[in-house]
Amino acid sequence: MEQFDRADMAAFDGGGAAVANALIEESGLRVGEARRRGRSAGINPSGRFEALRREVFDDGWETLEALPPFKTEVQVEKPRSVITRNTSPDISFDRSINPYRGCEHGCVYCFARPTHAFMGLSAGLDFEARLFAKPDAARLLERELAREGYEPKTIAIGTNTDPYQPVERQWRIMREILEVLDAHNHPVGIVTKSALVMRDIDILARMAERGLAKVAFSVTTLDRRLARTMEPRAATPTRRLEAMKALSQAGIPVSVMAAPLIPGLSDHEVERILESAHAAGAREAGYIILRLPLEVSPIFKDWLLRHYPDRYRHVMALIRSMRDGKDYDSSWGKRMRGTGPYAWQIGRRFEIAARRIGLNRAKLALRTDLFEPPPRAGEQLRLF
Repeated sequence: MEQFDRADMAAFDGGGAAVANALIEESGLRVGEARRRGRSAGINPSGRFEALRREVFDDGWETLEALPPFKTEVQVEKPRSVITRNTSPDISFDRSINPYRGCEHGCVYCFARPTHAFMGLSAGLDFEARLFAKPDAARLLERELAREGYEPKTIAIGTNTDPYQPVERQWRIMREILEVLDAHNHPVGIVTKSALVMRDIDILARMAERGLAKVAFSVTTLDRRLARTMEPRAATPTRRLEAMKALSQAGIPVSVMAAPLIPGLSDHEVERILESAHAAGAREAGYIILRLPLEVSPIFKDWLLRHYPDRYRHVMALIRSMRDGKDYDSSWGKRMRGTGPYAWQIGRRFEIAARRIGLNRAKLALRTDLFEPPPRAGEQLRLF
């Protein structure tokens, strides 16, 4: 993305946001506002594995105005397995499920955006509009749980894309997954930005009563205006707090992820986020500092230039101060929290606020001893 690199340097090294914006417009990277209405990404660059690069330009016939707006499209994906394993030393789970690929919430900072390149698509607007659903997920899950030697541990859902994004209303894949986990007493931890999780309170409350379920809500900001531009199709911050309260009152353990905290833009809200979440029933909390891997960096920079041009240089300077002078450092133990004085300050503020409010006094460990594997193929059903 040579054109964006030029724009970035112009803005950061003294050219200013106006020059950077002009260079991006000239490069043809930015998609017209009418086509991307309701989306956060302003660019749709070709995937990093593609041999050819798309570039939009006006040929003098005003054909850009005739291009259709980006509408959400869902394709069916048929994977051979649904549980994804990981050995990352800096995360607390070793397995997860992603019912969908891509996410209509369209959070501009989403670290999962680069995964769309594996489908030959863009991490920009394609990630928000061209989705993949896995309708066989529940069936595959049951088959994997039945495998000989399977050892139950908490399955994390929502770690890559949100299982309760708007298309879940129609596809209901997440609910089917929960039904399987509930039937076999398997623990699950969910992360979401959606109030749609309240639809499944009946299942989650049953599981929580047996120590099998907990839900974390990601709250990036309490500022509706900022949230509207940054996470345009996610539930408003108020709705997330309402959902948090509803789940908590139903006996479902709730936590809050102040994530991602954006230096110079939303990190000043960390105390308010924790206080509001605690009032809504959260008893555990965590935080993650903004991550800008691969294509996420230019997408976020373009968004920042469009919405907060006066803060561009300051925000990027703070980010780089926590990433050894780079936009991102993927090193284990550093990628979530960053390093340096500013990262240290955010960490101490979080810890002090959490302690004062009464968060993280105890960590909930979900039960695994109740697990009952499904009968394997050819195995006689148990009699009740």
